[in-house]
Amino acid sequence: MLNRRQFASLALSVPAAAAILGPRFASPADAQSAADPLPSWNAGATKSAILNFVRAATDPNGSGFVRPEDRIATFDQDGTLWVEHPIYTQVDFVLNRVVELAPRHPEWKTTEPFKSVLAGDRAAMAKFSTKDLEDIVAATQSGMTTEAFTMIAAAWTAKATDPRWHRPYTELVYKPMLEVMQYLRANGFTTYIVTGGGQDFVRAYAQRVYGVQPSQIIGSASKTEYTYDKSGRGVLVREPSLLLNNNMSGKAEDIYLFLGRRPHAAFGNSTGDQQMLEFTQGNTGARLMMLVLHDDAQREYAYGPAQGLPDTKVGTFTQALYDEATAKNWSVISMKRDWRSIF
Repeated sequence: MLNRRQFASLALSVPAAAAILGPRFASPADAQSAADPLPSWNAGATKSAILNFVRAATDPNGSGFVRPEDRIATFDQDGTLWVEHPIYTQVDFVLNRVVELAPRHPEWKTTEPFKSVLAGDRAAMAKFSTKDLEDIVAATQSGMTTEAFTMIAAAWTAKATDPRWHRPYTELVYKPMLEVMQYLRANGFTTYIVTGGGQDFVRAYAQRVYGVQPSQIIGSASKTEYTYDKSGRGVLVREPSLLLNNNMSGKAEDIYLFLGRRPHAAFGNSTGDQQMLEFTQGNTGARLMMLVLHDDAQREYAYGPAQGLPDTKVGTFTQALYDEATAKNWSVISMKRDWRSIF
């Protein structure tokens, strides 16, 4: 329906769009043991790469030692931390907003692109232009305070379910990746989510789902205006224009804008994450660059088109990106081979 570039462009070009783009945080039963901090990973080169990186980064006598204050790890969200097919969760959110607000806008029944959304016409929605999506976002997610938007996003993600598994989106987080985040934090790393999705949208649930603070979310963002509510309280109101497009090169640019440093570890799954991994590799000391390859149609999905997998516009992992990973010694995580369990 909507490829990552369109989605990021939408999220970045419209503040409301930034909001478009969770799973349950690990329970005590999922806690990592001292013997194996990554129990959901199968033994092999990929798991070893993570363990070896942490050893090198935390060994004060080694050449790869990373000072605690410099231990930064960045994670893409869609397709890296949770399911992104058949459409991005945030796209489902914004389309749902059209249906929810339709009673207040009877004109939408005869006005595109809202008409197709209300009719559930997937063929028509698949042909939506970036302008169509911008119009939807502007109509449904701007003109409200940032606090109001957070409440709406939090309420929706608390109950919205995936069409295939019929489980909340917040339960479709990859358990192996949660283990990596926890393992890194246990060794002094600060974990950031760096997403092409909407920064405000992800902040609404990230602490509950990933254990990541709102201040550690870097995403596409809309402009805001400082004004006053009826009681005279200062508030920020979302505007229908984009401030940050946090995708592709924007990820590296915004990491520097927010953090002023390069990460030492970066995890992604698509061409939208390429520059973030390149930026990370340009650091000194221990570094870890990893890409998730969706090659498990039975337990999740299979798409690429790298390695002959089916092509997709949602989370595209090209053969060119795979070849770059091979040439630069990045680790490619095979869902089918490396993950003992997924959710």
